[in-house]
Amino acid sequence: MTAVQAHPRAHPKHAHDDAPDTSGAFRRIAELPDGSQKEALREEVVRAWMPMADRIASQYRNRGETPEDLRQVAMVGLVKAVKRYEPDRGSAFESYAVPTVVGEVKRHFRDHMWGLHVPRRVQELRNRVRTAVQELTRSPDDRSPSVKDIARHTGMAEEDVLVGMEALESFRTLSLDAALRGADDGYALMDTLGSTESSYERVVQRESLKPCLRRLPEREREILYLRFFCDETQSRIADRLGISQMHVSRLISRTCARLGEEVGARAA
Repeated sequence: MTAVQAHPRAHPKHAHDDAPDTSGAFRRIAELPDGSQKEALREEVVRAWMPMADRIASQYRNRGETPEDLRQVAMVGLVKAVKRYEPDRGSAFESYAVPTVVGEVKRHFRDHMWGLHVPRRVQELRNRVRTAVQELTRSPDDRSPSVKDIARHTGMAEEDVLVGMEALESFRTLSLDAALRGADDGYALMDTLGSTESSYERVVQRESLKPCLRRLPEREREILYLRFFCDETQSRIADRLGISQMHVSRLISRTCARLGEEVGARAA
């Protein structure tokens, strides 16, 4: 004879048709020692309550998770509830199982469904704001509640309401390759982003060098001009100035090092 009987209407304390009478099975589980017989009976109870877990999972559809994954998470919660339930405490299994399954589903969303790490406080603010919006919007024709409406309804500060409202739109990340709404030519979000202009840094460097270059001796300024602006070789500069190539090399190295120190000191 099966230990689980699925006739919930005979038990008015159950609120749903997917709440079978498994009280006898749970008493038997409590009496059995650990082993295969106990585990088999637990599995039988889990199968009997699977419709309840399915119902809870369906309440969280259209929130970015697949129905099958939601169902799997709800089943994990159900298995935990069956394993931890203690009938001697006097409460019905449903009153223990429902919060356990719901908690498992919510924990899944909290820990695995955010595209980026979001502080726990922000997640909680988001949930409070979402619940308040649902409670304040009684029909499709109702206007969306304002920040003040939500703050008054929840007792939250308006600043916290704004944080929660921003988080409502930030549950999933958006790919930079995503096409812009209304764009029919493949124009993506990436195409709207600017890039760093390398010439800006060059302008800053040149402007920083100008006063330092003016203070150099005339010969050193000429050497730098010929080497870096006229692209002359060290040997040709040496011939032009009547000095050795080694002397030109030392002057260039010494002058560049001095300029670097002066620019660095000005920046500091």
